[in-house]
Amino acid sequence: MGKIQGMKCKVFIHKAGTSMVLAGQRNATLNRSAETIDATSKSSEGGWKESLPGFKEFSIDCDGAFVTDDEAYSVLEEEFINGNTVDAYLEMPNGSKYFGNCVITDCPLEFPYDDLATWSISLQGNGALTVVPVGTELA
Repeated sequence: MGKIQGMKCKVFIHKAGTSMVLAGQRNATLNRSAETIDATSKSSEGGWKESLPGFKEFSIDCDGAFVTDDEAYSVLEEEFINGNTVDAYLEMPNGSKYFGNCVITDCPLEFPYDDLATWSISLQGNGALTVVPVGTELA
């Protein structure tokens, strides 16, 4: 098993059959979590709590250097302003993808006095996160 360099994992925006990498991207985090349902009863063995799996969710957080003519960022900005969801995925170095539809929940731009202008994006999953195998094309 090989280790993966984080710099080789990239976030893409997918629209109308076209995938666009977010230019200037530096960091990305794929968050995945599941709720638990308490299934404990008086007959739970040994006084231990019991849990059942509940709803799952995902989100993608990423940031980068602001690139003025970045097509993917322009799509995100347009869809945020119009109140639309976006399809996004995180691509691994081997070509597999974590793909899902997302709501843009946060998209600040930062313009520091003595540093690069930067962006950050928070995408909240809207439905299922799909693992797309290597070599599979997105529609």
